[in-house]
Amino acid sequence: MSKERRNRGWYGMMDKDGFIRRSWMKNQGFPDHAFDGRPVIGICNTWSELTPCNSGLRELAEGVKRGVWEAGGFPVEFPVMSLGETQMKPTAMLFRNLLAMDVEESIRAYGMDGVVLLGGCDKTTPGQLMGAASVDLPSIVVSAGPMLNGKWKGRDLGSGTDVRKFAMDVKAGDMTLKDFMATESGMSRSKGVCMTMGTASTTSSLSEAMGLCLPMNGSLPAVDARRMALAHMTGKRIVEMVEEDLKLSDVLTKESFQNAIVANAALGGSTNAVVHLLALAGRVGIDLTLDDFEIGGEIPLLVNCMPSGKYLMEDFCYAGGVPVVLKEIAHKLRPAQTVMGKDISHYYEEAECYNRDVIFAYDTPRKPASGLRVLRGNLAPRGAIVKPSAASDHLLEHEGEAYVFETIEELKANIDRDDLPVDENSILVLKNCGPKGYPGMPEVGDMPVPAKLVKQGVRDIVRISDARMSGTAFGTVILHVAPEATAGGPIALVKTGDRIKVSAATGVLELLVSESELEARRANWVAPEPHYTRGYAKMYVDHVLQADQGADLDFLVGKDTRPVTRESH
Repeated sequence: MSKERRNRGWYGMMDKDGFIRRSWMKNQGFPDHAFDGRPVIGICNTWSELTPCNSGLRELAEGVKRGVWEAGGFPVEFPVMSLGETQMKPTAMLFRNLLAMDVEESIRAYGMDGVVLLGGCDKTTPGQLMGAASVDLPSIVVSAGPMLNGKWKGRDLGSGTDVRKFAMDVKAGDMTLKDFMATESGMSRSKGVCMTMGTASTTSSLSEAMGLCLPMNGSLPAVDARRMALAHMTGKRIVEMVEEDLKLSDVLTKESFQNAIVANAALGGSTNAVVHLLALAGRVGIDLTLDDFEIGGEIPLLVNCMPSGKYLMEDFCYAGGVPVVLKEIAHKLRPAQTVMGKDISHYYEEAECYNRDVIFAYDTPRKPASGLRVLRGNLAPRGAIVKPSAASDHLLEHEGEAYVFETIEELKANIDRDDLPVDENSILVLKNCGPKGYPGMPEVGDMPVPAKLVKQGVRDIVRISDARMSGTAFGTVILHVAPEATAGGPIALVKTGDRIKVSAATGVLELLVSESELEARRANWVAPEPHYTRGYAKMYVDHVLQADQGADLDFLVGKDTRPVTRESH
């Protein structure tokens, strides 16, 4: 018999409780020796037909099981909440923390020794990692993988990014509605996540950069046979991790978070990486703040993928994927433990680039100094962020008059009015779309460019909000303003006609209004009524932290690794 495992408290006792657990599990056909003390591996699956990105995870789970059995473990698959970014209202981000709770309590309550996290769509991987980190068993990630490149009339289509471009083209009269609708079927040609460098592909790539998965997890297409092989090898590896007692906290160090920040810059990764990394750090007790993201500010953009470039994840994979990027930025990486039990350098030692138009060299980058920038000032005293690699250079240093939308409904009702009093120098401001305000901090920060400006040939203007934007989005968009409007942050006091100064170079976001005027406005400010007054959404609004703290729930920060000792019968 193997050495005593955590699962012994469920399956190892020769008493009534042990009998109950073993006997009921045997109704699935498991033999006696499955309960001989070997590592029990939980396969945490976010598969759902309502989450198209994760629709291939049932097959990948079978690959993981093969590897677990091969290594002498006992695999047990269990479901958790699935977050379909494209399908959920009001926003999948509202439920990231609920998924984290589901994952945490499932791992804690069941008799597993290690866990494989099967995620994909934007919020699933962060939510799973947050939950697993709070229990701190040996854990490893397998991502769904990106879809194949979209195709239409002989050209590649990028999910999310091209949707936005085409919608703007229709508004400008440069594309027919018939052609726009014709692209729909060609956009999503296989199982998998967005094939642009959106949030899903960013989080799977950063999982690789942090050593939370096996090499090439970030880019292998969902339908590539090598992803099934990777799942198999992951199942084998998690059993070894249990034998080595290599826990998630051994991998999630300050250095691994720093490596993720640097890698995100080189990848042209999603702005959503900020809130997810901050929340995950909070679970493992790592002191990570917006200040730490400054280290990515001077990292050049190396990956030529949408929305910051022209290629897609399939091309990125064939060019060499994340290992090549890590090799290019090796001099910026910190030594860090990985799920392989080796330093992160092991992931890129033998990496080769096969297409320099997809992955550029560090010394000859696609864009210089393109990492996320943190902005601060009287409009965002606790910070805001902007993504220079997806922005217009001439707007990163800008001053203009604000045009304010108090709610998302007001924006949608008015943004395309022919008489909207804005021009290309205006700054759009959207309020009450933060964690508490929407609630859930949705991806609406990349407000549409007003129709009247699109028809004039304008494709980008400065936009500021307390919301997020999709990793597939682009433009000069200032996001995550903290504190948010609904919590009484200064953004709540902005009025149409106020002048605002933006400087990505100096990290400034200033409302050019006197302090006395702002004090007078604050005295008259009234907090909006909450949209939800019951259930999980009410709990979320009552306990969610601000964007600069990762928008986790205050009572979920940290972890609890105490063994469960009380019996159920």
